[in-house]
Amino acid sequence: MDSQQERPEAPVVLNDPVPVRHPGRWISAVIILGALALFLQSLVTNPNFRWDIVGTYILDTKVVQGVGWTLLLTVAAMVLAIVLAILLAFMRQSENPVFRWSSWAWVWFFRGTPVYTQLVFWGLISVLYPKITAGIPFGPEWFAVDTSTVVTTTAAAILGLGLNESAYLAEIFRAGLKSVDRGQEEAAEALGMGKTKIMWRIILPQAMRVIVPPTGNETIGMLKTTSLVLAVPFTLDLTFATNTLANRTYLPVPLLIVAAIWYLVITSLLMVGQHYIEAYYGKGVDNLAPAAINPAAAKAAGAGAPGGAAGPTMTKDYPVEEAK
Repeated sequence: MDSQQERPEAPVVLNDPVPVRHPGRWISAVIILGALALFLQSLVTNPNFRWDIVGTYILDTKVVQGVGWTLLLTVAAMVLAIVLAILLAFMRQSENPVFRWSSWAWVWFFRGTPVYTQLVFWGLISVLYPKITAGIPFGPEWFAVDTSTVVTTTAAAILGLGLNESAYLAEIFRAGLKSVDRGQEEAAEALGMGKTKIMWRIILPQAMRVIVPPTGNETIGMLKTTSLVLAVPFTLDLTFATNTLANRTYLPVPLLIVAAIWYLVITSLLMVGQHYIEAYYGKGVDNLAPAAINPAAAKAAGAGAPGGAAGPTMTKDYPVEEAK
């Protein structure tokens, strides 16, 4: 037997890599963990936080009802804002100059004035217009109702928040629609697709990827903006409920912590929902989720491939080295 075949082959070492060291990471981690430990220590040892009061009022009936009203205001105002924003975004891109300028004027007015000022005006709407009438201008009136019976404090709060938010969302939706390349619409028209089908099948699925993140951000912002509805005045939201309890107990800090905990819980749930919506519209683009593959289309593509393979292959055949 050949002696060279009995001797085992020594492993080939190409190099001796040295891992890159990151001292800055360790230093920053120590600083952050130290600051976090000090913060947690102050939370636990400082008696002024009154965690016993926080535990007493975290599930108080008034607080839980305030959470419900805050969610109701947020959802209702965002629904109103989204409907108006879609209409305003299409009007802004219309070829009709009246629609374009009307949309621009709406956005200019509601973005140009503070939301608190708008809420105060909505709270005084019954003073400005005591009655809502319908009829012929400068002619007979068909019917009239008291404004205070139609525009209640809840309706005024929703209108004030929703109309203000619609101006911001209209710009977000317009940016999303403009992010889709014009050539895709022209290609779809060349294939004979109608305007509505192009919008629902081509434009919106791509625009939503741009629209969803800032819209989620605006929704979270709306949740906290509901604390301004006291200007209407609306006195059932979470902030007013906790402030009322704080004035009653003369303990503002623990009641502020109660409100902050509830806002953090709701915001966390909204962020989770936003994550899944982003993953849905970002399939195949943002790498958050793989794009869905149509099995029939893959099989058809494989059948059309050279050699009649069942699908596209990533393997490559190399020539086999002939034995010497």
